[in-house]
Amino acid sequence: MWDASMKPYSTRCLRRPESVFLALALLVVVSAGCVTRGTHQQVVDERDRLAEDKLGLEDRVDRLSASNESLGAERVRLIEEMEDLFQARATLERDIHKLERTEAILSEALREREAALASTSEELRNLRGTYQGLVDDLQSEVAAGQIEIEQLRDGVRLNLTQDVLFASGSAELNAAGVAVVRKVASRVKSVPHGVEVRGHTDPIPIRRRAEARYPSNWELAAARASQVVRLLQQDGVEPQRLSAVSFGPYRPLASNETPEGRAKNRRIEIRIEPLPRVRSAEAGPPSVASDAPSPPADQSPAP
Repeated sequence: MWDASMKPYSTRCLRRPESVFLALALLVVVSAGCVTRGTHQQVVDERDRLAEDKLGLEDRVDRLSASNESLGAERVRLIEEMEDLFQARATLERDIHKLERTEAILSEALREREAALASTSEELRNLRGTYQGLVDDLQSEVAAGQIEIEQLRDGVRLNLTQDVLFASGSAELNAAGVAVVRKVASRVKSVPHGVEVRGHTDPIPIRRRAEARYPSNWELAAARASQVVRLLQQDGVEPQRLSAVSFGPYRPLASNETPEGRAKNRRIEIRIEPLPRVRSAEAGPPSVASDAPSPPADQSPAP
């Protein structure tokens, strides 16, 4: 039977499971809250670590960027230095090429100079032999004072007085003059020397009877030098080695105030010297260099 007095008790008994459920739920919630806080802390710690890593990476990126910029600048500098080195190398190669060409030119010039010196030495030996031979051949004329023979630094000079070669006012070689010139020719025809014949006179005007043929001492001196050159050529001296020059009365050896001085000035001078290098066998016939007006057509001083 239902006892109304028992209802509150029954109600209390029925409410006990709800309390237990609520307690259990509260326990779960509390337990769940504790796990969430731990996980949150882990997340926060991980976030802070990642932030630090990010800062470290950003710092490293900055350092790498600065290093990259430095390397870029270094690369540009190295490229510029390489271009400068290429230019310097090209300049050096041009300089080396120039030096090589200069060396070749100088070497060739040195060889030519050595050959010229050897040739000159040979010529000087020949000239010394020519000088001694002329002294031997013309010793009687030298002893008589008719001829002077002088050895120069690079040649031989002969002074022949007019009296041994020509009559006064004449350009025709006398017999003694022909003999002397032929002795000279025999010595010089076999050696490669140049032979220049110079005509000299005193300042006394040409005699009236000779004026028609020789208007002045210029022409007379030129004609006499030409006659000597012609005879040298006839006796075997190559014409390319010969020349005749007139100085007239303008290269005196002595004073013209005395007969003795004028006699010394009336002379034929023969210069025997090495030929200039520019001359060759194709240079043509011997020339006449004269400071005087040209002589009449029938008395050209050129041989």
